[in-house]
Amino acid sequence: MDSLKELFKIGNGPSSSHTMGPERAAKKFKMENPDADSFKVELYGSLAATGKGHLTDWVIEETLKPKITEIIWMPEFVHEFHTNGMKFIAKDKDGNKTKEWLVFSVGGGTIVEDGESRGGTNKVYPLTTMDGVIKWCKSNQKELWEYVVEMEDPSIWAFLEKIWEAMEQSVKTGLSKTGVLPGTLKYPRKAQMFYRKARRDDLRNGYLGKIFAYTLAVSEENGGGGRVVTAPTCGAAGIIPGLLYALKEEYDLSMEETLRGLAIAGLIGNLIKENATISGAEGGCQAEVGAGCAMAAGMAAFILGGSLDQIEYAAEMALEHHLGLTCDPVGGYVQIPCIERNAAAAVRALDAANYSLFTDGHHSVSFDNVVLTMKQTGLDMKCEYKETSLGGLAKFDFNAKC
Repeated sequence: MDSLKELFKIGNGPSSSHTMGPERAAKKFKMENPDADSFKVELYGSLAATGKGHLTDWVIEETLKPKITEIIWMPEFVHEFHTNGMKFIAKDKDGNKTKEWLVFSVGGGTIVEDGESRGGTNKVYPLTTMDGVIKWCKSNQKELWEYVVEMEDPSIWAFLEKIWEAMEQSVKTGLSKTGVLPGTLKYPRKAQMFYRKARRDDLRNGYLGKIFAYTLAVSEENGGGGRVVTAPTCGAAGIIPGLLYALKEEYDLSMEETLRGLAIAGLIGNLIKENATISGAEGGCQAEVGAGCAMAAGMAAFILGGSLDQIEYAAEMALEHHLGLTCDPVGGYVQIPCIERNAAAAVRALDAANYSLFTDGHHSVSFDNVVLTMKQTGLDMKCEYKETSLGGLAKFDFNAKC
């Protein structure tokens, strides 16, 4: 299983698979073909279906500048390996093809070639199930974050601190902005309004309002193409920072405890990525917001004093209650229903953590089982409900009425 350095990535939204992935692929192809006179890029499947709303063409053209790039949209062609396929073609001055490269954006900004492991190549975790990790922790009298430390090199703490600083900044930046997000939906930024209302209330409603506000701030930044962290994707980028920012504020968490919680969230996300998917195009929104909620729930359970079994229960419950959630972005933008879903999932993560703490941690469905169920549910889901904007909410013309 990959290092957390392959899960958490800092970059610009609105989509890790449709924006960050293509940008990374374009940079690599440009570096390997410095003498190309021009480029052509074919976009396949879901990558083509919602590429306009996700700025896929824009980020590729910007990355390959100053060379001219022709974008070919082929939504009808879905590669067997993954729906987010793209082919880069380099041409000489006479228009002759000099090199081509087929590559896939499989979620969370990760790019792989046909047949390659979708989990990446930076393997540092020998155990790939939650059950195995918890057994290791119990037999070694360790916590989940200590397992991360054992498997990663010492630089993981500096890396996670950098990730947390980027998350904090995305909250603050999002809270400072008003107006509407780019695109035809004219979606209004709401984070600042939520925060102003929440800070007047010292009771539970005020605390929940702040979680909503902080999560909205990051999700709105993402929807506007701002700088965020994949957690595990851009589409779910608001959940962990929104909840963690509120928990840090509420309980005056030290940096040490904050980063330990982030390490546990990353471990949970890694397990989902390894055994199922974090790609909305492949698994629906259950793979993005569902995964993000599970990560945040386990993180919160740890911060609130949960045991190993209670942390596992919180993560399992959060993912289980998102099974079957479709990815149906209106207009192809990561705005409706994505932003609102992030805010709701952040509070649901806290609820799952609190619920688990009232139990002894024992329950019927394991985290590992629900991850496999999520994977199968994604395979069974019609393609119209997996980031193509062809089904569900995306079928309706909201005409900016949000």
